[in-house]
Amino acid sequence: MLWLLFALIFGMVVIGMPVAVSLAASSLIFIAVTGQAPELVVIHRMVNGVDSFPLLAVPFFILAGNLMNTAGITNRIFDFAKAGVGWLRGGLGHVNVGASVIFAGMSGAAVADAGGLGTIEIKAMKDAGYDADFSVGVTAASSTIGPIIPPSLPMVIYGVVASASIGQLFAAGFIPGLLMALALMAMVAWYARKRGYPRDAAFSLGVLGSSFLAAFLSLMTPVIIVGGILAGVFTPTEAAIAASAYALLLGLVVYRTLTWRRLLRVSMDTIETTSIVMFIVAGASIFAWLLTSNRATEQFAAMLLTVTENPIIILLLVNLILLVVGCFMETIAAITILTPVLLPIMVKIGVDPVHFGVIMVLNLMIGLLTPPVGMVLYVLARVSGVPFERCVAATAPFLIPLVAVLMLVTFVPAVSMWLPTLIYR
Repeated sequence: MLWLLFALIFGMVVIGMPVAVSLAASSLIFIAVTGQAPELVVIHRMVNGVDSFPLLAVPFFILAGNLMNTAGITNRIFDFAKAGVGWLRGGLGHVNVGASVIFAGMSGAAVADAGGLGTIEIKAMKDAGYDADFSVGVTAASSTIGPIIPPSLPMVIYGVVASASIGQLFAAGFIPGLLMALALMAMVAWYARKRGYPRDAAFSLGVLGSSFLAAFLSLMTPVIIVGGILAGVFTPTEAAIAASAYALLLGLVVYRTLTWRRLLRVSMDTIETTSIVMFIVAGASIFAWLLTSNRATEQFAAMLLTVTENPIIILLLVNLILLVVGCFMETIAAITILTPVLLPIMVKIGVDPVHFGVIMVLNLMIGLLTPPVGMVLYVLARVSGVPFERCVAATAPFLIPLVAVLMLVTFVPAVSMWLPTLIYR
């Protein structure tokens, strides 16, 4: 009967129903047809799915990202990154990646990076004479760094579902995020040499110093968030609240770029985005419960282990599954549904849950760059004016360095586990 459940959700997604509605409705229909449990169980499980203290971090990180985009903090970050790496050949491409690394320590969401920094970056690159496909491709690829470097909304969701330490997950994503940035900068350098892109500015200590001073208070945001968590000053949830309060202080008092009208709009946007995320988590919770209660996770594990018991092949197969799922399913829903299915297999072959969390999130971030449900591509198509199909083609070459980093993270556990082991264990 589980095939009925999968057929229902697949059919609903195909006809264009929202993912959250598809998850909840397919689960309700399955329960009604099979009589497995009273229909009231659906509501009970959905409520339990979002009744979690760590999930309080979600709305506050979303609010912090929205405030930074609206208060002009992203402009200061871009100017500082330009002064730091703009002198390299293909300078604005490197600036694009560098700015995303800095912004990653503030928002933790790829779509926020693409929609906020992406607007500034693409306009600057077009004005400087860069090709539109290169501008969109590097912006899309660099935005995936956001949920890997702490803080990270997908890591929070994974930590809740997998009962893993969110602090350790944040620490585990730091080095892989930096490796993604280095790999993308190598790709930018190759493009710059191939297409003859110039150096956009001469290196100047004076300009670097002035841009650093202008952006100093903004740059303190990731220090407060990540430093506070690693030092044990506050939990990830409290760090999200601190980030929002700090962004409000900068926008309202220090920079005075955040008007009350803008604050109202930011609040409404945050409420809307949070509602969507929580609805997806709630719907995915009942779906995941049905899979677990019908022993689908055990059956899948047994099936996979009958194919092979080689850990390397299993890891390759799991990566392939996650990459394919990322093409069709929203990140939060995929994490909530697949974690109970795949995590037991990973633990059985000796993969640490924290290590697997980085693998899963990195796979699903790559999925944001692939059709048909590549949310980053849709955002950039809107802000850049480049057709969606052209955005897909422009982003495709940048998948190569990202997949290379994914393989490194998958098969060299120390890349992601060294820092959390050093700090927490």
